[in-house]
Amino acid sequence: MLRVLSQPMVKVVERWLPGSLVFATVLTLVVAALALGLTDAGPVKVVLAWGDGLTGLLAFMTQMALILLLGYVLANTGPVRRLMDRAAAIPRTPAQAYGFVALASAVSALITWGLGLVVAALLSIEVARQGRDRGIRLHYPLLVAAGYSGFSVWHMGYSGSGPLAAATPGSFVVKQTGTIIPITATIFSSWNLIGILVAVAAIVVTVVLLRPRLEDRVVELPQGARLANEEVHGEHGFTEGGEAYTPADRIDDSRVVTVIMGVLLLAYLVAYFATEGFALTLDIVNWTFLCLILLLVDSPRRLGELVADAARNVGDILLQFPFYAGILGIMTATGLIQIFSDVFVAISTPQTLGLFAFLAGGITNMFVPSGGGQFAVQAPVFLEAATQLGVDPAIVVMGIAYGDQWTNLIQPFWALPMLAIARLRIRDVMGYTSIVLVVLGVVFGGIMVVAGSL
Repeated sequence: MLRVLSQPMVKVVERWLPGSLVFATVLTLVVAALALGLTDAGPVKVVLAWGDGLTGLLAFMTQMALILLLGYVLANTGPVRRLMDRAAAIPRTPAQAYGFVALASAVSALITWGLGLVVAALLSIEVARQGRDRGIRLHYPLLVAAGYSGFSVWHMGYSGSGPLAAATPGSFVVKQTGTIIPITATIFSSWNLIGILVAVAAIVVTVVLLRPRLEDRVVELPQGARLANEEVHGEHGFTEGGEAYTPADRIDDSRVVTVIMGVLLLAYLVAYFATEGFALTLDIVNWTFLCLILLLVDSPRRLGELVADAARNVGDILLQFPFYAGILGIMTATGLIQIFSDVFVAISTPQTLGLFAFLAGGITNMFVPSGGGQFAVQAPVFLEAATQLGVDPAIVVMGIAYGDQWTNLIQPFWALPMLAIARLRIRDVMGYTSIVLVVLGVVFGGIMVVAGSL
């Protein structure tokens, strides 16, 4: 049934879905028109709000780019790549291959979303390559779509920007509520942990059901395609340019420098957690993965190669994030975000506030595809509603987070880095992820209803 429904959606997406920069441009115009029509803001105010907003998320953009960069580098360190190579040999049938990629991506995304995106792409390539070599017909676009679908649980895990912001001392959440919302009440709540299991199972089952039948067209990984970033070393005491292998080259190829820095960063993290407890922030998440990279990477030279290659994959974030920040500027300065949120708040009850926070988060994510940026503008409204209705604020925090991760399945912004690695277009996978969106909408909505009733 799901496979039948996906076919027309795949064809529509392949034919009509534009590139992501076009998508950002269209969204900018739509939001500007809504601001002019629904608020008292004039054209000058809207333009100024857009222009002033372009720089509004630069710090957050840097954190997000760093998460992606570090996730890419970590996924390409020797030990992790060897682990993925061995893991790619596990699936023995097409159904196992699609389900395995989705599961591995989900687990990686729960660790950090940057790692989840990169693992999804690299594992898709390697599973497709090994499957092709063993004579298993695997539809490569569906493999990549399965990986991206697994990414849709990231905000329930270790790097969830909304829950981390709510747990950070001095944040706007603490100022509004008067208390920290610990991750034990959000990420590590029993209902969220159970929700993770249900959501991941739903993703795996859905992508398996979407697999092509024998008579369907299958687009396999091109012959000869392999994972990128194969290591290159000099031979016989010479560098690649033919020059003598110098002491400086030996230092660059030694693990001493990276291990020293990794141990220093590890000492800082140990001291931090010893004094602050398990108080996660976006920066601490980044330093955790930088520490792992420094301890696992082969040498400073190899680290430089990986960072240089990873930098190409953060280009779309650096280019397009300011435009989405401009959209956020319009919605914030004109009060448009308040109008959207107020509609949901007005019809909420204590049992349904989390559900409507989820729905509002999903809608807003189409305009502002930034978990942290979206949380910053939506959380104050829903936290105030939670106070008025006597609802646990952790529920609305996770409701917004669920909404953000949910519509990422049809919002192409965060798919860009993964697709750049996989060498596919957004239209190649969006038809499949749209079906997963429908299934997860029921799952996430159900979790929020249950949480609101506890």
